[in-house]
Amino acid sequence: MPVDVDLAGIVAEQPHPLVFATVSGAHLYGFPSTDSDVDLRGAHLLAVEDVIGLAQPVETHTVMTDRDGVELDLVTHDLRKFVRLMLRRNGYVLEQLLSPLVVHSSAVHLALVELAPQVLTRHHAHHYRGFAAGQRRLFDTTGELKPLLYAFRALLTGVHLMRTGRMLAHLPSLLLAEGAPAYLPELIAAKRSAEHGGLGDLVAGPVLGRDLDELVARLDQAQQDSRLPEQPAGLTQLDDLVVTARLAESAR
Repeated sequence: MPVDVDLAGIVAEQPHPLVFATVSGAHLYGFPSTDSDVDLRGAHLLAVEDVIGLAQPVETHTVMTDRDGVELDLVTHDLRKFVRLMLRRNGYVLEQLLSPLVVHSSAVHLALVELAPQVLTRHHAHHYRGFAAGQRRLFDTTGELKPLLYAFRALLTGVHLMRTGRMLAHLPSLLLAEGAPAYLPELIAAKRSAEHGGLGDLVAGPVLGRDLDELVARLDQAQQDSRLPEQPAGLTQLDDLVVTARLAESAR
């Protein structure tokens, strides 16, 4: 785990049983800075009485804290909401679910991981195209390396997903798996020294624009050529998993 802080404590303090918790954000993407915060994401189980009454349950739980000088940001969704997000073209929650940086796991987590390939569709390309566009606009405003690397990472993840049907969010690994601009390792190294560092004169603006446009075009083509289905599958299995997990927790 490339995080120099004990994460088990914050997991143990949560008010609802956790299905899983993983590290997301820059640590998952392979370009954390020395002063990066730690993003923890996951799912929890609300009690049966919280979801069967008339009141709308609070399905998302957020904690922001500081441990040993490191900022921690934990966000978890109730399992039902998390699965609903999985069934949309939401690459973000699938990255969290499939993150190799696991802080807490369970049998339900492992079952979700096994079912995850069934919900992948060619329309997940829209998520990565849109996310990259937003990060590119942010980079144009701030000039910071962070949104620039997020844009490259999103596009490469989208291309890889469309081409192989597999989720890969780690940018250094994506550089090996997919063709990418040769200067990206240098940008990753520069980002590690400062969370909000700028691009400076590392790469000329027109070169960045050309390469990002090329990756968008590659994503468009990869989506067109992808063998991924139009619609997600696994709805019945996921529904059964949510019901069984909720009932099992209530019986404890």
